[in-house]
Amino acid sequence: MTTVKLPLVVGVDGSGSSMEAVDWAVDEAARLGLPLRIVHASLWERYETRVPSFATGRPAEEVLAGNIVAAGTERARLRRDLDVSGQVVPEEAVSALLHAAREASALVTGSRGRGGIVGMLLGSVSLTVAARADCPVIVVRGDKRNRQGGYGRVVVGVAEPTQSSAAVGFAFREAEARGCALDAVRAWRRPAHEHVDHPLVVDEAAGVREERASALLSDALSEAVRDHPGIDVTRRTREGPAHQVLQEAATQADLLVVGARRRHGHLGLQLGRVAHALLHHAACPVAVVPQRS
Repeated sequence: MTTVKLPLVVGVDGSGSSMEAVDWAVDEAARLGLPLRIVHASLWERYETRVPSFATGRPAEEVLAGNIVAAGTERARLRRDLDVSGQVVPEEAVSALLHAAREASALVTGSRGRGGIVGMLLGSVSLTVAARADCPVIVVRGDKRNRQGGYGRVVVGVAEPTQSSAAVGFAFREAEARGCALDAVRAWRRPAHEHVDHPLVVDEAAGVREERASALLSDALSEAVRDHPGIDVTRRTREGPAHQVLQEAATQADLLVVGARRRHGHLGLQLGRVAHALLHHAACPVAVVPQRS
């Protein structure tokens, strides 16, 4: 019985950032042996005045939407020999991508949409999709070397074992598909009220917290290590705010993987402060992997 593989979906809007996302998605689909689906959301049908029966041309927005999908599809096929399809979806962008995510192995977006300023914060569509999608969402950001896998490293941020299993599994599969090393990172903090007048006591307490962080990290990785014995895994514990620790760790990385808790029945944005900060500031592509609770 043949197993149907869910496609890798990439959202395009005609911007340079979305075309970089197409390039990334093409390489990812090739690595994983997945079909690639290119999606563009357009509401031209809703907002265009009805074309008179004697008119011979198509509405400008319809033409633009078709051209965007055609350009993305052609770019993908020129880059690699893949099973590629393209579709214009008559919906608002966030809704279109969230619907596409329900039947996708993962969803890929650029970091800025049309009109976005290079180097500025993440676009609202990508942020909202990353916070609500049912599947992993990869926001393609960073310079060319980060995007094209020039460092040979995947970094995964590890929280509590029960909150990180989906992200850890995703990161191991990515490292295996890429044939690269995996850095598993856990941040730890000193309590703000810790007494500083006795440095020996402070150092001892810090040592205990670091040991606990290291034990939790090993626990969170244990199952994935057994399932992927060929992966070169480096375990790192660092003191500091998690978003800063992970941002530094991912400076020379091809992909940063973080988890995002999804609470059943909760309809709002479910992202978390760490993932939110990294989507705005990380130096490489960021994968947000939903963890159901």
